[in-house]
Amino acid sequence: MELSTAGYIIPAAFILDLILGDPTLLPHPIRWLGRIITAGEPFFRNLRVKLSISGALFAISLIAGTWTLTFVLIKTAQCIHPLVKAGAEILIIYYCISVRSLESSAMAVFRALTQTRLHDAKAKVALIVGRDVENLNPDEISRATVETVGENLVDGVISPLFYAAIGGAPLAMAYKMINTLDSMIGYKNDKYRDFGKVAARIDDIANFIPARFSVPVISLAAQIIDGKGARTFQTALTEGANHTSPNAGYSEAAFAGTLGVRLGGPNYYHGRLVSKPYLGIPFNQINRNHIKKACDLMMLSALIWMCVLVITLYFLSIWTS
Repeated sequence: MELSTAGYIIPAAFILDLILGDPTLLPHPIRWLGRIITAGEPFFRNLRVKLSISGALFAISLIAGTWTLTFVLIKTAQCIHPLVKAGAEILIIYYCISVRSLESSAMAVFRALTQTRLHDAKAKVALIVGRDVENLNPDEISRATVETVGENLVDGVISPLFYAAIGGAPLAMAYKMINTLDSMIGYKNDKYRDFGKVAARIDDIANFIPARFSVPVISLAAQIIDGKGARTFQTALTEGANHTSPNAGYSEAAFAGTLGVRLGGPNYYHGRLVSKPYLGIPFNQINRNHIKKACDLMMLSALIWMCVLVITLYFLSIWTS
């Protein structure tokens, strides 16, 4: 993406996401990525090499292929007209971010809990978390929801916009393939421990810088909302590395510091207990009202990050002109 056009393409994609969210009736390229992964996995598994090698070939091929296909699409649009290219980039980047859909999904859980529809709340939270939800109580459902809002602020907003700013729509789509691969094959179970190892490691590398950028962004949002910026920043710095993920802990710990709640702890995944450390240990127990506060924090953090990127790109364009 050219610096001269990035200043309006990224805000346009961001605004489009706020307006449209994730309409289920429209075709969605990210869902296509999931279908490609499902369709391609058997072929690579059947290669006569070690599973770790075939998994690496699988991940690298799909990531490179996604970047190449998007690059060709953007170049084709440019040959038609610069405005067609701009429109294509806006649309693709819009598909790569998920501000409104994340807020809508979390608030659907909040409304179900508020109306004491526990079964409905479990069904809705199951759509946005990977843990087992059958035995969760209302506070545990609230914790799961807040954790996914904190984590997906990075996966669904900060990282894709970061890569869009660096490499336009092709790099943003390549990141989404990385993230989708991790969510589908990056598990440490018998089926994917070897095959998904490289995909999970690539996702860790891709999110390393954006996850750490999230800390000052969330801290600024926390300061604006209720003056808790210093506590947010301190909690993220001291407890962010305690998470089993090298990246997710930073944004989740920042949310714990802002909201004054304890996140993390043991959860069941596919019937197996997975012990995870707590984040925000000195803080209070969570409840459903923290879901709305987490959504407000996520929305403001996303807006701040978008503005930071646009301002940075603007000054870079002046400096390089």
